Amino acid sequence: MKRILVPTDFSKEAEFATKTAAKIAAKFGSEIFFVHMIDLPNAELDKTHQSISEVPEALFFIKLAAKRFNELLSQDFLDNITIHHSIKTDSTFAGINETAEELDIDLIVMGSHGASGFKEIFIGSNTEKVVRTSKVPVLVIKENEQEFKTDHLVFASDFQFNSIHTYKKAVKFAKKFDSKIHLLLVNTPNNFSSTTEAKKRIANFIEHSDFTNYTINIYNDDTVEKGILNFSEDIDADIIGISTTGRQGIAHFFNGSISQDIVNHAIRPVITFKI
Repeated sequence: MKRILVPTDFSKEAEFATKTAAKIAAKFGSEIFFVHMIDLPNAELDKTHQSISEVPEALFFIKLAAKRFNELLSQDFLDNITIHHSIKTDSTFAGINETAEELDIDLIVMGSHGASGFKEIFIGSNTEKVVRTSKVPVLVIKENEQEFKTDHLVFASDFQFNSIHTYKKAVKFAKKFDSKIHLLLVNTPNNFSSTTEAKKRIANFIEHSDFTNYTINIYNDDTVEKGILNFSEDIDADIIGISTTGRQGIAHFFNGSISQDIVNHAIRPVITFKI
């Protein structure tokens, strides 16, 4: 966990993510890379044949972002942490993923409003886009975590072999953070497996892993999303881990945009691992 990327629009939700990233960085001696994306339509630049630095609107936002960065970087909770920051002009979620790749980032930490209308351009819909396209694990923070706890991690999956490497990523995270993994398969009326069948599938899924700090759980609910959220509530989980695919941010076993729905509706931190 050497390099953490924190995209920020300087909102309250982004500050929650920043504070969590600072806790992780302090624990592991990580560096934090802040990035602020200014998403200006390329069409406007094409009309004027100007560079970004020559567009008055861009200059205004760049100067404003520089001011906000000065305020952010002076916060006490960032003391003794190696910090880097940059301002980029790009499509927001694409720019974040490109930055993560350029900097060899280990973890992206982002804030999210949740399902309240996505009032901000940056935090909300772009969080969803990053979640479904990022090759790097994305930790989504919804509230001000006074203490970022990772003792109990729910790993929800269909436990098909095409998602085994996401479990490896979850195990890597769990070992780093000393977490117990609660393996969760949610039964729904439209996709039901017997307990015996479900447990056998999970056992086959994890048989080649050396990780032993886990529980196996079969949970029945109306939908997969409800099952994940309700199970996490029942065991008072600290964090929810789910798999995503690049097509629509949907894990193979989910009906609908469950990855985004979990990010939207879960109060707990959510970490996503791309299939």
